[in-house]
Amino acid sequence: MWMVSPPSGIFHHFKKLFLSEQAGRAQALEFVRKNVANALSVANLIMGLSSILCSLNGQYHCACWLLLIGFLLDLADGAVARQLNACSALGAKLDDFADFTSFGLATALLLQAHGILDGLLAIVYVLAVFSRLCFFSSGIPFMYRGLPCPYASSLLTGTYLLTGGNLVVLRIAAMIMILFMVDQGFYPHDKVLESQLWKKMVYAGGILMVLFSSYSVVSLYYLVWSTTYIFFPVALWSCKV
Repeated sequence: MWMVSPPSGIFHHFKKLFLSEQAGRAQALEFVRKNVANALSVANLIMGLSSILCSLNGQYHCACWLLLIGFLLDLADGAVARQLNACSALGAKLDDFADFTSFGLATALLLQAHGILDGLLAIVYVLAVFSRLCFFSSGIPFMYRGLPCPYASSLLTGTYLLTGGNLVVLRIAAMIMILFMVDQGFYPHDKVLESQLWKKMVYAGGILMVLFSSYSVVSLYYLVWSTTYIFFPVALWSCKV
């Protein structure tokens, strides 16, 4: 009895197709792994640019809300990059550019420069953020030199929301934040998502506040969060605590 067998070329073709699909899927997963953190940095950048547009149109409360979202994204991108072993030079540049846009330019616009002195304060604030990002590497593992600009931005944003946009109080707070950013003091890396459970709960609370709470509650929450980091950095926020 004769048996008719399918041509071996068909099996070979389907095998190659299956293997190529597997390789393509692996390449896609690798691309995602390498760029998830970069996507978070880009999202932070978009929040900063959107905040700038809101401020230019006088919608300062919306601008503050977007900056708080950018703050959360900034804390997440580094943690994701380290967890996925996807740290890169591109990611570092994206992070710095997003930070400068959101926590430098966009935050300075909250000061509403209507005169020469107000404009100088906004310019000095942006320059303080720029110098902090460019020149203040501590050389010590897991430590920053000078106050990280996301926390300065978070404090100013919370101040704006809590005071209803009181520019006198906001500008005084901005001057204090400038001094902290250009100071030579050391601050621990804020590995909130890679540390103790209570710090992760603080981060989760920040997300819930932005999504569901009123301006006053959100402002108090982020003011407490940022001030504790500013004034008790090692006692509360060190990776070893």
